[in-house]
Amino acid sequence: MTHQDGTDGAILTAAHKVLTTEAEAIRLLSDHLPADFEAAVRLILSARGRVIVSGIGKSGHIGNKIAATLASTGTPSFFVHASEASHGDLGMITEADIVLLISNSGETRELGDVLAHAKRFSIPLIAISSRLGSTLMKAADCKLLLPPAPEACPMGLAPTTSTTLALALGDALAVALMEERDFKAEHFRTFHPGGKLGAQLSSVAQLMHGKDALPLVGIDTPMEEVLIEMTSKGFGTAGVLQGGALAGIVSDGDLRRNMAHLMTSKAGEVATMNPVTVPPDMLAAQALAVMNSRKITTLFVVEDGAPVGILHLHDLLRAGVA
Repeated sequence: MTHQDGTDGAILTAAHKVLTTEAEAIRLLSDHLPADFEAAVRLILSARGRVIVSGIGKSGHIGNKIAATLASTGTPSFFVHASEASHGDLGMITEADIVLLISNSGETRELGDVLAHAKRFSIPLIAISSRLGSTLMKAADCKLLLPPAPEACPMGLAPTTSTTLALALGDALAVALMEERDFKAEHFRTFHPGGKLGAQLSSVAQLMHGKDALPLVGIDTPMEEVLIEMTSKGFGTAGVLQGGALAGIVSDGDLRRNMAHLMTSKAGEVATMNPVTVPPDMLAAQALAVMNSRKITTLFVVEDGAPVGILHLHDLLRAGVA
């Protein structure tokens, strides 16, 4: 038996034990949310300034992530390193702000200057800690107590379960605040304009071709002219108007189905009436789903019955939506 063969079982057992330990701790936290959780959310909602998150060591890394999550979901926030705060960064914390301090023990010496600054200027203080009787928790206006749960580290020393709980609690705060602020997808995109996420949150209006690019004909337009319009605009389709509203579309498929009498017909006789359309404020990802479900590559964008744009599958591909 090789060394590799002999340790495979132990490796998987260790991984399973860690994940089970941390999962059970999160379930315990869910069943015993801190008594001050709602008060903390209300306090943050009432703030005129930002949420200043601080911590040291592993708690600092968790705090950095919590601050980033808050900031990206509608709650202005940033992280201040506790050690740097003692060397000038306390000036970043104003009386309009709220301070969120993270310390599993509640006795982290490096947080002392931030704590004193908050008390000196009557800045509301929220604490995340595992020890209710600690210095930090005694000073806090809102006490977010983590439930007693063993660290996943076999020696019980490395911050594992405790940091997972703090991170999960930070996520719970962020999501509760999102819901209270009625934070929607269009707001989310404001803070996530780049990459795949930004593309998924783009609206149809942001990606569509505007009115000048629209291939449009009247319902009584001879098919010879319809073909010229379809060719000149390059979308392989034409919208059929009746009284200014989009009544139908002529697609390549419609041309093939009516080939026998095509050149003696009018647009309204060839068109597919009451076509599938999308509004300009629909998410581009939703428009893609419509295309996929209908097996089409082009959608007219309609507002109050009138066409205002056209969206092609290639537009979604270029933007990174598809």
